[in-house]
Amino acid sequence: MDIIADILLAAGALGAGFYCLVLSRRLKRFNDLEKGVGGAVAVLSSQVDDLNKSLKSAQQVSDGSSKALQQLTGRAESVAQRLELMMASMHDIPEARPAAPAAEPAAEDEEMAAAYEAESQPAEESQEEAKPSGLMFVRHNRSQNRVA
Repeated sequence: MDIIADILLAAGALGAGFYCLVLSRRLKRFNDLEKGVGGAVAVLSSQVDDLNKSLKSAQQVSDGSSKALQQLTGRAESVAQRLELMMASMHDIPEARPAAPAAEPAAEDEEMAAAYEAESQPAEESQEEAKPSGLMFVRHNRSQNRVA
């Protein structure tokens, strides 16, 4: 009986050893960095890193674009306010007189000279107020405003 028990014990040990060998081979294939799950995990990890980098760069670009857009919006609002003031002041300007006939250019020149002298003689303060405060419209090159 002892011999049969030893044979069965040896057979069980050999079976367990064979089973461990099969499991170790499967585990090696499972963790293989090229074909198995380990490779898939490595690829996914590198993709996550790439996505994080692209997300950060996209956030930086969007922050720059939003700042530029805020600046442009502020400038547009200030220009719109100045245009509204100009349009409102247009109501105060008298309408232009019809042009004199072309047959009397000398009389027209005399009238213009007299009007010019009359305008230049009043107070200098009115001339200082009438001066424009700077450029009203500036054309911008759109390619310079883009953030790379």
